[in-house]
Amino acid sequence: MVIAYVMVKAHTGDADRLKDDIEAVDGVAEAHIVAGDVDFIAKVNVETPAEVKDVAATHIQEIQGVETTQTYIAMD
Repeated sequence: MVIAYVMVKAHTGDADRLKDDIEAVDGVAEAHIVAGDVDFIAKVNVETPAEVKDVAATHIQEIQGVETTQTYIAMD
């Protein structure tokens, strides 16, 4: 099991819709609206690092209103 955290920066004020859209992506275990440099943190649970890339770089980034993402894979 690979666990990763995807930091999501949004360029819209529709936080609740984006949270629901992010949580609907297969592989996303949970998403939280946060204060700081990013707007959301999504926890991803998948089988391989390639799946992390697919979730973050393909599915989350294609959501309308998502500006950028940064992905961190847990090492423990």
